[in-house]
Amino acid sequence: MTLRFSVLASGSTGNAFYIESEKEKILVDAGLSGKQIDRLFQEINVDPSKLTGILVTHEHSDHIKGLGIVARKYNLPIYANEKTWKAMEGSIGKLTTDQKFHFGMEEVKTFGDMDIESFGVSHDAAEPMFYTFHHDNKKVALVTDLGYVSERIKKTVEDADAYIFEANHDVSMLRMGRYPWNVKRRILGDSGHVSNEDCGLALTDIISNRTKRIYLAHLSLDNNMKDLARMSVESVLQERGINIDLYDTDPKSPTSLYEVV
Repeated sequence: MTLRFSVLASGSTGNAFYIESEKEKILVDAGLSGKQIDRLFQEINVDPSKLTGILVTHEHSDHIKGLGIVARKYNLPIYANEKTWKAMEGSIGKLTTDQKFHFGMEEVKTFGDMDIESFGVSHDAAEPMFYTFHHDNKKVALVTDLGYVSERIKKTVEDADAYIFEANHDVSMLRMGRYPWNVKRRILGDSGHVSNEDCGLALTDIISNRTKRIYLAHLSLDNNMKDLARMSVESVLQERGINIDLYDTDPKSPTSLYEVV
């Protein structure tokens, strides 16, 4: 086995991502209830009691709702940067000192046989960051909750075997939708979320011949649809001569465990 992963849940109502190697079983974010997270693991036939740690991207509730519950239930270490720790400590309940670990921005940490690199994103949180996962010359990039895709981010995540990449909204749906203008402006801004078209444009710059799969993630329930996201991103890629399989994610159902080959 090299790397295997499942997008357990993805969307504005809750996010959780699971990745494993021979030695490590890592959960990234726990933005659903403890019961829901247990159910999602059951659906992919993974025992959450075998987890080796939890990484946190940022403190918004759709990423940490069940964090404290899962960490206490399975006695797991949590890794986050200093500003994220400060921002979320009041929301996740009591943890023991030996469960709290620091994972800095733009840092590479080794977890058993897996190297994990953190990188900052432009989102309206204390110090949001996401991750690339490296093992046995394979690379998986988790890239959501970003207002725009900077050149620095592109350089960090380029040439991955698989991407979990944000396609949050269709711009026309968002502009015509029910959200108040200040919320629309936030989502469309540099610290909001990436649109379908911008997702396609960013992927054009970063994918390579080794890229096998792209999962479209963090879709808005109000301002996007799976078919629309897929068609929009596919259209941008095909205009540039790129044909690659795109996969859906869901806020309530996990993707099948996929082994990176």
